[in-house]
Amino acid sequence: MPEVTSPYQAGTPCWVDLAAPDQQAAIDFYSAVFGWAGEVGPAETGGYAVCTLNGKPVAGIMAAVPMGGQPAPPTVWTSYLAAADAGATSQAVSQAGGTLLMPVTDVMSLGRMCIAADPTGAVFGIWQPMDFPGAGIVNESGALIWNELNTTEPSAAAAFYKAAFGIESAPMEGAEHYYGLTVNDRPVGGMQPMSEQMPADTPSHWLVYFAVADTDATVEKITSAGGAALQQPFDMVAGRMAVVTDPQGATFAVINPKPMDQG
Repeated sequence: MPEVTSPYQAGTPCWVDLAAPDQQAAIDFYSAVFGWAGEVGPAETGGYAVCTLNGKPVAGIMAAVPMGGQPAPPTVWTSYLAAADAGATSQAVSQAGGTLLMPVTDVMSLGRMCIAADPTGAVFGIWQPMDFPGAGIVNESGALIWNELNTTEPSAAAAFYKAAFGIESAPMEGAEHYYGLTVNDRPVGGMQPMSEQMPADTPSHWLVYFAVADTDATVEKITSAGGAALQQPFDMVAGRMAVVTDPQGATFAVINPKPMDQG
């Protein structure tokens, strides 16, 4: 398989992981839905499972348990933004109005990480790669394809991510009230105001999208495995998508993307 020859540019989503009360059940569910392979990891990494697709790392799944006196993390997918220096980036996050929820931590020789929230409340991770650069496969069926910030205050969020990470935002052509996020003019994600279709108490959040070959069939597989559809499959500018939850309540999106030459 081809090696990852260069790290993700700073500010680019480079990894996603899930905290689940029942780790093994989560591994089984996503393996059935997306064709991943994964198993509970060694004790020295807290049992963290690095799931693979076609032999390449695609996402992490960990047990949602209390650690270091802190309560168990919520059952959510977390998007990690790449950083050249996690310490300096965490300082930039604080200076730009963000909040550090977990301090910078060494993950053996794999990298350095921390967890933070932007000024609108959306939680994200920071990953400084060392031995582990992040996702080894993206933009293919069963893999991460998009990271989307749903926020109560797009203007405040845009200013924050530009100051802390150098991420630029601009209205996306053909998509009303939707903003494209770019790093060095390269699209890395999207941003939109919180949808009126979301429950009123839904906080600002990063939504993870996985690519699929058939959105309707995937949603059927998800619901038959105990998950639920929050938004049934629908056609939009980038393809046919749906917003779903897994059996333990973690929300994510699936999309069968349109070919790029069709917009």
